[in-house]
Amino acid sequence: MDLNRIKDPTFLKKCSKKELEDLGEEIRHFLIEKLSVTGGHLGPNLGVVELTLVLHQLFESPKDKFLWDVGHQAYVHKILTGRADQFDQLRQYKGLCGFPKRSESEHDVWETGHSSTSLSAAMGMAVARDIKGTDENIVAIIGDGALTGGMALEALNHIGHEQKDLIVVLNDNEMSIAPNVGALHNVLGRLRTAGKYQKAKEELEMLIKRIPAFGGRLASTAERVKDSLKYLLVSGMFFEEMGFTYLGPVDGHDLDDLTTNMKYAKKTKGPVLIHVITKKGKGYAPAENDAKGTWHGLGPYKMESGEVVKKPGPPSYSGIFAETLKKIARDDKRVVALTAAMPGGTKLDLFAKEFPDRMFDVGIAEQHATTMAAGLATQGLKPVFAVYSTFLQRGYDQVVHDVCRQNLNVFFAIDRSGLVGADGETHQGVFDISYLRHVPNMKILMPKDENELQHMIYTAVNYDDGPIAVRYPRGNGYGIKMDDTLKQLPLGKWEVLKNGNDATILTFGTMIPVAMEAAEVLEKDGVRVEVVNARSIKPLDEEMLTQLALQNKPILTLEESALQGGFGSAVLEYFHENQFHSMVVERMGIPDRFIEHGSVTKLLEEIGLTSQHVIQRMDQILPRKRQRA
Repeated sequence: MDLNRIKDPTFLKKCSKKELEDLGEEIRHFLIEKLSVTGGHLGPNLGVVELTLVLHQLFESPKDKFLWDVGHQAYVHKILTGRADQFDQLRQYKGLCGFPKRSESEHDVWETGHSSTSLSAAMGMAVARDIKGTDENIVAIIGDGALTGGMALEALNHIGHEQKDLIVVLNDNEMSIAPNVGALHNVLGRLRTAGKYQKAKEELEMLIKRIPAFGGRLASTAERVKDSLKYLLVSGMFFEEMGFTYLGPVDGHDLDDLTTNMKYAKKTKGPVLIHVITKKGKGYAPAENDAKGTWHGLGPYKMESGEVVKKPGPPSYSGIFAETLKKIARDDKRVVALTAAMPGGTKLDLFAKEFPDRMFDVGIAEQHATTMAAGLATQGLKPVFAVYSTFLQRGYDQVVHDVCRQNLNVFFAIDRSGLVGADGETHQGVFDISYLRHVPNMKILMPKDENELQHMIYTAVNYDDGPIAVRYPRGNGYGIKMDDTLKQLPLGKWEVLKNGNDATILTFGTMIPVAMEAAEVLEKDGVRVEVVNARSIKPLDEEMLTQLALQNKPILTLEESALQGGFGSAVLEYFHENQFHSMVVERMGIPDRFIEHGSVTKLLEEIGLTSQHVIQRMDQILPRKRQRA
């Protein structure tokens, strides 16, 4: 079958089991081939081929609503809803999004990129359906990793209480991005090996019916016996007690098993949870045998061998962070590391190998990780929470209420700060300065390169006057020489990288090369621009800002982060509060909109954060100077 000719999933209604099996194999081959070029989330999608086929065969999307939690596993859904011909541009600039996107298709009813949101949204849709008096099915597909998120458990609790008609498909592949942790993971492990719950429950009820229950007391006794036997014999009681009808475990690669249970779920009143066991990476040996999470989401690879195509280059910022933390932890026994289900992404798996008793993966639970770090800090330890910028948003209240309010010595290592590229708007790390800068007691740093990063990590670990955050970008460093000895950097002190009397560019991190390139071009035209590494985002270097104000030099702030409430705003606030009202201050940064997916280079061009854009802005700031030159 030509997958590019699929327009919608209605054709599946007429497909036989054999035709579905053949289509499943075609889809797997298609994904393996296409993603070898573009990269993407291969493992999760190979695991849900049969599940997605059965969902679309038995339900009527878009009338019936499918909510894909996180969205890592929605590629098969995209193929069946008419988007196979766009996969050559998957996650590319202006191409197909790697996550469900409502503007792409009427079949994408819920946008996501962070985990554990589908159940709450599904509950909202179920309530809306009942208020409106319509009859569509609401189906949330959530992974075993995402189910450990606090928000998902809150939603389970409410759904079970309200008893709305709603189907939760628990896609249990025993692994999210990293091996799952926690007591709930152990519950699911017991369920996987317990055998069919529904069959056991029915046989149990037949046994109970044979007990002669005459009179109230005997009837009551029989019910107590029934309940006791359920707990002894039937493992699905966890979800039953939450108010769900539990079906499973179901073989997620057996079309008959999936179809039988899905049909049963459709006609069952109240909330139903179908526990589906799948194999992540199914049908592609390198992905099936992956124990490190490499094939969850990756770049291009060689399809025949499964060899991941890696470009040689300097170490990543994440790697420098982990190696530096290890070096410090050998001498500083206070150091304890935390991650929220991202040991590989943050490179804390390297730390865990050397210090297994001082590394904690709490699962998809950023709120818990933040407050746990606060608890550790109250006892004199130095907790380091390594977290992607976009995921720290999920622990915001805990940052404010539990860490900053108590002025606790927690070190936030904020990975993937700035634009991240292919993962798009749900993952761009551009808001952390704005949502952290205004919180009392918080300090924020960002290095210009990997050598400065190692010194900032040392500085942050040894900072004992409250919370501190070091933000650093995705990707590799510049390959510069690393100092052998770590040193402490002064907070609130900036570094002049290039002298100039005509104007000043205040910038940091990934924008420093952009500023330096622009300054070099401007100098050839006789315009001498000072470039400052404003590595301490909070506190500001007030002494230098005062000097700049007295010199009355025009200032351009440049940041790969949100303009609203960002670093440039902080500079403006300083000049206003100190009565320097004549200062000319221009700001460049991320505009007030969500930035979609694409290469970082393309995105920077689109939003106007290149050296050429800096030169153009400087022409506006110093028009007469440029004309004289």
